[in-house]
Amino acid sequence: MSKVTDLVKRLFIGRALRSTQLHEQLLPKRIALPVFASDALSSVAYAPQEILVILSLAGISFYHFSPWVALAVVVVMLTVVASYRQNVHAYPSGGGDYEVATVNLGPNAGLTVASALMVDYVLTVAVSVANGVDYVGATIPYVAEHKPLVAIVIVVLLTLVNLRGIRESGAAFAVPTYAFMFAVLGLVAWGGFRVLVLGDELRAPTADYQIIAEQSDLTAFAAAFLILRAFSSGCAALTGVEAISNGVPAFRKPKSKNAASTLLMMGLVSVTMFIGIISLGLASGVKVAEPSVAFRDVLIDGRPAGPDYYQQPIIAQVADAVFGGGSLPFFAISAVTALILFLAANTAFNGFPVLGSILAQDRYLPRQLHTRGDRLAFSNGIVILAAAACLLLWGFEADVSRLLNLYIVGVFVSFTLSQIGMVRHWTRHLATEEDPRVRHRMHRSRTINFFGGVMTGVVLVVVLVTKFTHGAWIVCVAMPVLFLMMKGIHGHYENVARELAVDEDTELTASMLPARNHAIVLVSKIHKPTLRALAYARATRPSKLEAITVGVEGPEARALQEEWERRGIQVPLKMLDSPYREITRPILEYVKSLRRRSPRDVVSVYIPEYVVGHWWEHLLHNQSALRLKGRLLFQPGVMVISVPWQLHSSDRLKGRPEPFAPGSARRARPAAAGPEAAGPDATGPDAVRDEDVKA
Repeated sequence: MSKVTDLVKRLFIGRALRSTQLHEQLLPKRIALPVFASDALSSVAYAPQEILVILSLAGISFYHFSPWVALAVVVVMLTVVASYRQNVHAYPSGGGDYEVATVNLGPNAGLTVASALMVDYVLTVAVSVANGVDYVGATIPYVAEHKPLVAIVIVVLLTLVNLRGIRESGAAFAVPTYAFMFAVLGLVAWGGFRVLVLGDELRAPTADYQIIAEQSDLTAFAAAFLILRAFSSGCAALTGVEAISNGVPAFRKPKSKNAASTLLMMGLVSVTMFIGIISLGLASGVKVAEPSVAFRDVLIDGRPAGPDYYQQPIIAQVADAVFGGGSLPFFAISAVTALILFLAANTAFNGFPVLGSILAQDRYLPRQLHTRGDRLAFSNGIVILAAAACLLLWGFEADVSRLLNLYIVGVFVSFTLSQIGMVRHWTRHLATEEDPRVRHRMHRSRTINFFGGVMTGVVLVVVLVTKFTHGAWIVCVAMPVLFLMMKGIHGHYENVARELAVDEDTELTASMLPARNHAIVLVSKIHKPTLRALAYARATRPSKLEAITVGVEGPEARALQEEWERRGIQVPLKMLDSPYREITRPILEYVKSLRRRSPRDVVSVYIPEYVVGHWWEHLLHNQSALRLKGRLLFQPGVMVISVPWQLHSSDRLKGRPEPFAPGSARRARPAAAGPEAAGPDATGPDAVRDEDVKA
């Protein structure tokens, strides 16, 4: 069974890598861009559309506000990109927003950022995959009918690719990401050339449609609120910007410089595509409405579109207007757009595990998240992210509209606290820096971060106000829950550390031997495992040694006593009475009585156990030993020693290489296994009560 599972693991994940090969997993800029920027780049597939969808609630007349809303989004995006370029230089360790907030604002601010980012990473996977399924579902009816199932399958596939290592996942995703970039930039360039140079009139498929305004005759306040809501939805274009600051350690040297260059490249490309798509959409007369009511509010030739109406995404409509609906470029753009939406989830698959590893190192999450797997990726974090995203997709039925309302709250919490932290960072360094040129750079950086903090803070307030009742309240609940969970984990680790800490007094007492070592060998019958356990116990030279058996059946107990005396075994045999045919309780009571009589004595319990070679043999042996050990381990001053006896069936496992486990590439393996190595998960039967092995 172990060979089969190991073969399957190697097939899907690949051979294990040595820790010394970690440098081979570092990314050049050309691979780092698709790895860390796919989320931000893919947002142009839905962020411009979300602006128009919200504005359409007040009718097509409100579309004339969209250029200003888009401009505001671009200003925020460029500000955030410029701010994060300061972050990657100041904090290149990979902690990103969490490290910035923790160092400059305190642990609670850092945990707030961490909880916000963790929620946002899960939502990034869910939203991106659900959106990609929508694109595919437009042409494949089966996908549209089984959206949650298909979305979960896509998440599983992405998980397997990422478990193979960050470099392999980057290489796999590089071609589709670059194809999307060149396709959209080509669309924008050719569309702009046709409009501005050739003077052509572009006509989207929905150019002649009408939209019924759900909210007409708005007051000035209501209109402003609607515009702010459109702005908050358009700010989805900023998601993923923070991923590069969390992934600086994955870059090749010089890490900070390469990360900053990649961040700038991502920002410029995203802004260009964002402006180009929304501009061509307005020029070609694109009409979009809220998906849930589009069949009713969209009028075709004066009549409602009807329940069979499918609303094409904005990119598809622009591609139709620029290249023609049946052209090869149209289908190519539709295909790479659907693919990039799936791959946008990869940004979270690279950011979440790294953040989880740092939090685990700081003892805010289980230590297993800091362990690298066979392929030197943080496998446990990848699996947890995938599981959470699958639950979200199943619970929300992969509905993009419902998921999008939960989106971007967390990321703007981290944006804002990170920028405030950077302002304090520069202020602290300015207090000690005397070089005029360095002080000038610090003043400039502090100004950028201050402006970024103000902008992202305003956006955060707008997002919370406009989206709270539409689902953002779920994030506002999830973040405190994660915060409290991490505080609880940290408190547990701190309590354990204090309890195990060695001070001078403890070191003196711990170095002293116990008063005596009272050794007990458990006996069910006289056979080879029992004799080996007796010999091993005598070799340890305890202060007192005795054998213990439980007299369940009278005739068998007397026969054992007689054989013991006939063989002349030099260790005294004590018979414990068990009127209710129990085994564990009499032994526990006897051990407790020894401890009560001599509290300074150590009681060592030697348990003979069988080592077997087949999985089904584990079910037939050692069950009493497992129960007894489970109880004895909670008794203070009691040592439990397993003495293994290898049965012939275990010969098939001799010499077999140990399969790699997650983290084995990082941890050194034990050089040799002692008696304790034959523990409950490596041994077979309980030699204490087994009757099927002959002496």
